[in-house]
Amino acid sequence: MINAIKKQKNYFEHEGRAVEANENFKHVMAVALNPTTDYVGGVIRCITRRDGDVAISGFTDRSELHTLKADLPGHFVIGEILNIKNETEVIEKLKNQEGFVDYLGLEDPDIFFEEDSQLIHLYFTLPFVHPERKKNSIYLGHAVGKDLHSFEMTEPVLVTDKNGDGAKELSIAPLNKKGFRYNLIEWSKQENHVSYSVVRIAIARNMGKDWEFGKFVFHPKEHDISWIAGHASPGPFLPKSFIDLGERKMLGIINGREANKKVDGKTLHGTFSIGLFIYDFEEGKIEWVSEEPLIRDSKARTITFASQFVETELGKGISYAHVDDSFVRIYDLDAEKIQSLLPH
Repeated sequence: MINAIKKQKNYFEHEGRAVEANENFKHVMAVALNPTTDYVGGVIRCITRRDGDVAISGFTDRSELHTLKADLPGHFVIGEILNIKNETEVIEKLKNQEGFVDYLGLEDPDIFFEEDSQLIHLYFTLPFVHPERKKNSIYLGHAVGKDLHSFEMTEPVLVTDKNGDGAKELSIAPLNKKGFRYNLIEWSKQENHVSYSVVRIAIARNMGKDWEFGKFVFHPKEHDISWIAGHASPGPFLPKSFIDLGERKMLGIINGREANKKVDGKTLHGTFSIGLFIYDFEEGKIEWVSEEPLIRDSKARTITFASQFVETELGKGISYAHVDDSFVRIYDLDAEKIQSLLPH
């Protein structure tokens, strides 16, 4: 049970672990909780095999999605592998169509409840390896169901295009006045033999199919912000009931990594931290990214990466983040303190 906390300037870091690795998995990450059950259950990514070092470019993970269930306040246990109907058929179809030779498993889930249809949408990364490509091809996969035990996989909502290697780390924006969403995704770009993770728009008129790629809205190279100078990945939006920035804008969490470094011929990754951003969801524009990170875990070697936010009471909430891909931690956030960090 999580009880002790460590006070930081603008957040409280819980001493315990919300999700721990077990005898089956050394690495666990990317929590997505189910809003229809008051966030007491959800999905988590579990690494079944890792080749290489997460701090050095070129490592490969093989993953599964498993269910999560709360057993104590602030603590979850990992359950069975997530059963998704039609998964094998969809994956085999994609492999045959594109000539992929290897499939690395489901990664990095996000859950969205659609009030109109009363259905739960599950999004996840689908990484494939092609024999003639040096890099993976990454699709943004999709499944839908009435609960976590009735998911059926559909065609991916996004595949790859000429501008990069694929879409992942979805951030679901509110509907705009035009009746669609300027969602955000992480997108990998290669420029002059340097790899960047940038933030790009994914236009969604239907939450279950046929998304379109939009413009790039944040490139780390174009901003003089050291903590997010190499890689940027959009995280969850904070609800307006927590912090309301006005009619067109949402405050969100963004994950950022320092620029890569070359040491003895190896590409070493910088530190991943958690920051804030302001988004105009009517125009699809990131207006501001924090100059400093908000959260860096006290035990992190290289990674503090947020995947879920839950509002607990008026002006209070908790952020879930995984630390070095090894366990999940909770951080208490206070709206008044967060508000003081924003531009005026």
